[in-house]
Amino acid sequence: MAIRQPHLKDQHSLFAHTAEKEATKKAPLAERMRPQTLDTYIGQTHLLGPGSLLRQMIEQKTLTSLILWGPPGSGKTTLARVLAQAVELPWVSFSAVLSGVKELRLILADAQRHRRQTEQSTVVFVDEIHRFNKAQQDAFLPHVEQGLIILIGATTENPSFEVIAPLLSRSRVVVLEALEAEQLVQILSHALRDADRGLGQYEIEADETVLRTIAESAQGDARIALNTLEVATTLAVQKKATRLDVALVQEATQRNAILYDKAGEEHYNIISAFIKSLRGSDPDAALYWMLRMLEAGEDILFIARRMVIFAAEDIGNADPQALSLAIATKEAVHFVGLPEARIPLAQAATYLAVAPKSNASYKAMTAAQADVQTHGPLPVPLHLRNAPTKLMKDLEYGKGYQYAHDYEDAAVTQAHLPEKLTQRQYYQPSDRGHEKVMGERLKAWRKRRADPQD
Repeated sequence: MAIRQPHLKDQHSLFAHTAEKEATKKAPLAERMRPQTLDTYIGQTHLLGPGSLLRQMIEQKTLTSLILWGPPGSGKTTLARVLAQAVELPWVSFSAVLSGVKELRLILADAQRHRRQTEQSTVVFVDEIHRFNKAQQDAFLPHVEQGLIILIGATTENPSFEVIAPLLSRSRVVVLEALEAEQLVQILSHALRDADRGLGQYEIEADETVLRTIAESAQGDARIALNTLEVATTLAVQKKATRLDVALVQEATQRNAILYDKAGEEHYNIISAFIKSLRGSDPDAALYWMLRMLEAGEDILFIARRMVIFAAEDIGNADPQALSLAIATKEAVHFVGLPEARIPLAQAATYLAVAPKSNASYKAMTAAQADVQTHGPLPVPLHLRNAPTKLMKDLEYGKGYQYAHDYEDAAVTQAHLPEKLTQRQYYQPSDRGHEKVMGERLKAWRKRRADPQD
């Protein structure tokens, strides 16, 4: 839902109080501890260092439309807020999950009133902008072009795929990085000491080892780290403990959250890493990426299907058994389910990684497909056509056909491609694995067809 004050003309003077107003004792710790100024913002030093784009905007008090792209909990929303504060512009927050064009119209009406009175633009922050469809994203365009609003969109997804090109061309994409463990420890330590907005009133202590355990389990997400700290502190208070220990943290965490969005870019990044590890004959890496997917709850049949495709595309006839094993693995994991399904998946992953590789079949397929698309439906040679009727025989259907089993090695000299393509050789076997034997046999057959008199 959009956070909208009745009159934006007063919003810039109220901005300094906004965070305090939101940071009530009822709010989660992660919300209460949001930095209110750039001086207290931790992380993203590559974006805020001397000479950086954002630092120049702050120093010149000019702000352009931005797309903040980064993993969850990396500080996108907070960065947008402090940037708006630093350049002294009014700020409106807008959620792509909860709001739509109707709410946007109300914001734009207030922005227009504010523009007439102050000649200032309004910063409109759109959280999870990738959830807006094309039409909804289009609604921002004229107002960004006119300078009525400065759009700051936040997304965990690749903007190249999720944000329309016109908006991208009018914005600067700023890439945020996952916070490092040391930065998270700093954030946690501050939250534990802060008696005003944090947990300082409980007077609970924690050494760096405990804080680092929380930081590492959060995998770069400050929100997860602070939520874990809050739960652990609550447990400590309930148990009348004065210090946090690893056991309390583990109880608070229950289970490490694996950074993996089955519908988003990380899904494609990790499956890409898995396939490329198999192709690169690295069973250790293949197992790691596969287990990352399984720990995150990926569909086991999705993994098995990708291995079936890989066996045919990247191993092919260098080891024909690979496809059979991949199919058997698909059946096995469907039959037994998790957690035992990990065992046949691991067997298949290691086999496929170590198997000899050849993409000759795949390349032959794409080359043949190109000819099909280029030349269209070329006629079947007469000698390859069936002749079930007298008329067809009179038209010489099937005339001169060589029945392979009547010839030595079942090898014939006749052409099987359309006349226009008789010289094509799509399949070029590699010299790896079983395909080396196949290649030698095929070479002899091709030679016989090219020179039938030999």
